Amino acid sequence: MRRMSEEPRTSRIQRQVVQLILDRRLTAGAPLPTETELMEDLGVSRNSVREALKALQALDIVEIRHGYGTYVGQASLTPLVDGLTFRTLARHDDDTGALAEILQVREVLEEGLIRRVAATVTEAELERLEGVVTRMESAGGTGRSFPELDREFHEILYASLGNALVPQLLGAFWTVFRRVSGARGWTDDPSPEITVRRHRDIVTALRARDVEGAQRAMAVHFRGIEARAAEESRGVG
Repeated sequence: MRRMSEEPRTSRIQRQVVQLILDRRLTAGAPLPTETELMEDLGVSRNSVREALKALQALDIVEIRHGYGTYVGQASLTPLVDGLTFRTLARHDDDTGALAEILQVREVLEEGLIRRVAATVTEAELERLEGVVTRMESAGGTGRSFPELDREFHEILYASLGNALVPQLLGAFWTVFRRVSGARGWTDDPSPEITVRRHRDIVTALRARDVEGAQRAMAVHFRGIEARAAEESRGVG
């Protein structure tokens, strides 16, 4: 019963600390008041402050540097990645369905975003995308997998949108997919030339400012990922 009674208090103190950060307009890396100051400001015990700060640290809202103090965290998507990874791996009875949910969300995001990219991508960004595809081709030609090049391609792809959240969010879903694949022992696409071709088709459509073509190329790309994940989960391939 003691634990149940303290949980709401800890949650309330968490909200108060977050509100303090917002009210004082503290940015990432800025020092927070000391534990003693927080005790006085919030009218709570030291233990309550510490419990609340630990909970906020798990959310990357604060960073506790032992011996130095507590600072505003980066508020990254790490907690989201960890939670989605666990959620997916915990569904032992339905690997395909759990992973498909992750892929579907990423697919919807990217197919929608690619339409905007077709109108905003610059020649310099197209050249960078071509360069990544060329490196993919070289890696595949020597039998090497290239997951990091795949990730780099998608990061460059949306740079022209100028939205800082987009690469973070897509990167989170990419990381979950790679973690789950690694945990399940799933291999990379056995046909890297197909992966290369799918990425090159995206660049070709973008060069032509073909919005519908770019969206179709992205859809084909994801159909390939989904098909491969389904095969691996069944032990095929």
